[in-house]
Amino acid sequence: MSEQDINALQAEASQFQKTFQAVREEIGKVIVGQQRVVEAAVTAIICGGNVLLEGVPGLGKTELIKAMSEVLDLEFRRIQFTPDLMPADIIGTNMMQPDENGRYQFEFRKGPIFTQLLLADEINRATPKTQSALLETMQEGTVTTGGETHTLEQPFFVMATQNPLEQEGTYPLPEAQLDRFLFKIDVPFVSLDELNNIVNRTILKQQVEVKKILNGPEILHLRTVLNKVVVADPMRDFACRLVLATHPETEFSPEGIKKFIRWGASPRAAQALIRSARVRALSQGRVHVSFDDIKYFADEVLKHRALLNYDGQAENVQVGDLIDECVTALPEQAA
Repeated sequence: MSEQDINALQAEASQFQKTFQAVREEIGKVIVGQQRVVEAAVTAIICGGNVLLEGVPGLGKTELIKAMSEVLDLEFRRIQFTPDLMPADIIGTNMMQPDENGRYQFEFRKGPIFTQLLLADEINRATPKTQSALLETMQEGTVTTGGETHTLEQPFFVMATQNPLEQEGTYPLPEAQLDRFLFKIDVPFVSLDELNNIVNRTILKQQVEVKKILNGPEILHLRTVLNKVVVADPMRDFACRLVLATHPETEFSPEGIKKFIRWGASPRAAQALIRSARVRALSQGRVHVSFDDIKYFADEVLKHRALLNYDGQAENVQVGDLIDECVTALPEQAA
């Protein structure tokens, strides 16, 4: 890479840093606290990935994606998942419609999934058959029905939510679907100051206006900048070893993983670590990925992809603690 190319890339990184910070600040005007959640959600949409949010009701999950739709100037729709929801309610269906000659023919009526930002609210309340309707769309950005494939407008982003407390009448997400989420983000309860701020805003009904910082084509351009960020061989190797460390049978796994994990993260996790690390590097104004960038989103990338064994479930082991053990125990340089 020539010096001119390096300077051009550094200029793009500096602009990326300013834009990323501006997006976070605008969303922060609506969402009180939850800086980590906002950062991860914005990172995911720039990466082209999807997010699973887990948190109790009332923590602003819906407001977050609404704010993102305004700041990023993208179309937003919401689907409330319930046990009686059918796949056709999501993707659409073929209906008989008369043409100008009075003859009937099938016409595809698009469902709410044909948008850019989709909120799949309480996704684990729908049956596995309905949940599976999202698989193709989340991975490929397409919908196939009646033998015809429809391509969704890009960028397309799914933010799914689930309640960690109320499990009655729910259907756990299958591993294949969990793996389609770039991040799983735990939404913590707010602090005292943040709760006071929320109550004050709602009582006074303060109107918050946010500015549009990006749009769809600009987000797609940022994704092309990501591909230029340098990932040196030791960084790539560290990401791969970190994924292998979540598998109990490998030489890289720490004691906790060997004892409590049945199966570790998939190859998609390694890709997710690299993609999110590139965004993290650019958001700091750098054009190369560091070890800290790989580690930064390790919890969000790996936690939902590692499955506890019987002992881990019986002892109520937190997978996040095991992921932290992997990050801490794994040496940055390969032996």
